[in-house]
Amino acid sequence: MDCLRSVYDSETNFVYEIILIDNNSRDDSVERISREFPGVMLIANSENVGYARANNQGMEVASGRYVLLLNSDTVVRKDTLQTMISFMDGRPDIGASGCKVILPDGSLDKACKRGFPTPSASFYYAFGFSKLFPDRPRFNGYQLGYLDPDQDYPVDCLVGAFMLLRRETIEQVGGLDEDFFMYGEDLDWCFRIKEAGWGIYYYPQTSIIHLKGGSARRRPFKIVYEFHRAMILFHRKHYSKRYNSMINGAVYTGVGVKFVLSLVRNALIRPRTAPSPAQTLTGTAEAGSRTESNAEVRL
Repeated sequence: MDCLRSVYDSETNFVYEIILIDNNSRDDSVERISREFPGVMLIANSENVGYARANNQGMEVASGRYVLLLNSDTVVRKDTLQTMISFMDGRPDIGASGCKVILPDGSLDKACKRGFPTPSASFYYAFGFSKLFPDRPRFNGYQLGYLDPDQDYPVDCLVGAFMLLRRETIEQVGGLDEDFFMYGEDLDWCFRIKEAGWGIYYYPQTSIIHLKGGSARRRPFKIVYEFHRAMILFHRKHYSKRYNSMINGAVYTGVGVKFVLSLVRNALIRPRTAPSPAQTLTGTAEAGSRTESNAEVRL
């Protein structure tokens, strides 16, 4: 609800539409949204079809010249939409852009500006080298920690929680790859966008808040599994033909080891107490029955 309110509170000089895809939420969010936001085009799925397919559903019915993918667990500033559209209007070479994404504790959501997870970048990230040497580009090829988060620059990848795309870009590269259920689809999309010759840009002149949960909680097996499956899928799709069998085998083994360690660590975490009603929407969004809102912006 806070996400929709923040969008409607935006100060803009253009017309936009909001298309919200509900992935079989387990609460009364569909009824509440229909009642409180009658102007929203709401599509309620009878099952959780995944992040990629749900967003594709929204894009299929959207009519604007820009499409904004916006997670339901975000809050935009009043100037965010206007600032980002003005930037894109001035840079016709940019196919996708993203703003600064802030977590509830005030820290940067590092996923909002990333490099592609090449085997070397993934290795340095997964095994902590990026934290040991935060200012060394060699060891920070994935999260780009050596770059100032308050400066704007081209990047490889943005985060799906807030990604503004040009209509022509989507028509050229297609929608999200539905083989990715709920992780990795933004990486794959950005990879295809850059392959098609479009620029991807991080523009922190405005920001949003991403209300995703903390790390110290037990995650459902589905979440852990899909996270690691996305790593394998992305590498197999984009990198396996570029490397020999030894490197590919090392990548798959590394992901497998990380998956097992994640399951062990997850099992050692005490289950959280039942969330209060105010927490239900955020918790549901991260458990896989996500309610994704795709805001299509039209001038």
